[in-house]
Amino acid sequence: MAKPRRQSSNSYVTLGIRVLILLIISLLLFNSARRKLENLVTEEQFPTAAEQYTQLKEEKGSIRALYAMFRGEGESADIKPASMLEKRLSGKPDIAQVRLQAEVNTTEEAEQPATEMIDINRGLFRGKMLRIQDPSRVYIGVSGVLGGEAPGKKIEEIAKSYGAVAAINAGGFDDPNGTGNGGTPNGLVISQGEWAFGYDWMTYEVIGFDKKNQLHCGYMTGKQAKELDLRDAASFGPILIADGVKVNNSGKWSGYSPRTVIGQTDDGTVLLLLVEGRQISSLGATYDDVTELMLEYGAVNAGNMDGGASSAMIYNGEQVTISSSLNGSRAVPSCWLVAPEKE
Repeated sequence: MAKPRRQSSNSYVTLGIRVLILLIISLLLFNSARRKLENLVTEEQFPTAAEQYTQLKEEKGSIRALYAMFRGEGESADIKPASMLEKRLSGKPDIAQVRLQAEVNTTEEAEQPATEMIDINRGLFRGKMLRIQDPSRVYIGVSGVLGGEAPGKKIEEIAKSYGAVAAINAGGFDDPNGTGNGGTPNGLVISQGEWAFGYDWMTYEVIGFDKKNQLHCGYMTGKQAKELDLRDAASFGPILIADGVKVNNSGKWSGYSPRTVIGQTDDGTVLLLLVEGRQISSLGATYDDVTELMLEYGAVNAGNMDGGASSAMIYNGEQVTISSSLNGSRAVPSCWLVAPEKE
């Protein structure tokens, strides 16, 4: 009887070793998956997700933060975009509706140039700002059919194809490990009243103009974007100024980087800002830097667009800013365009 007992004892030892090995493998796989998910939500091409994850990680730890992110429990601003969106949808924004260009009557406003280029130099960064008096001239251009195998195009190519006099990059795009072809947006895109990319049910951080030429900046679903009657829009973020209120982006993932920002003043004038970065002569700007700059120039709504190597500004057929990439501007799916002045 002793021999069977030894076999039983050996079986238990073998089983225990196997269970231990399985546990170790499971822990290693879990840790590997956690790291991959963490890398996914902190990639530079997804700044909003990165900011949400950083804040949630400090509050809940990495595992619970990832769980919250993928269940859609994260928040990324101290303002409540939902309440602001409800006011916009009900026709009652926090500030007076932006006046249409046809309603501009004062001598001071009439004397402003239709298109004005401003050099920006703030010590750590430099760049260009375009002021466009008539907001109806600003719209989204696209590289072609989005989301398929067709690659994106460089901003100067898109501007030329539309006959635009100026352009800056707009929304982000799928760019795994920097190898994306620029043809697939990672958010909603509306161009000249046509739905170019996105889904009704998905929530996006949207920056776009409605058909009354008012700039909207906030979180909304594709369906809500349609209800707002947006004519041109793209997705990125974060929102910098919403209905005259500076969004609190302090403590969020930022750093000094090339930036592209669009904003609008209370008289309807559109501000297109491009900050150069990752250079000896211009390190780049933080979210707070560009927010303060937009406020200085009178913006009541403003949103951060795709930045980094994508940031570029075209004016009269030439790139007037220096790209952080040695290869120049990147291929993108969308950009903000400025139509020629109306005669």
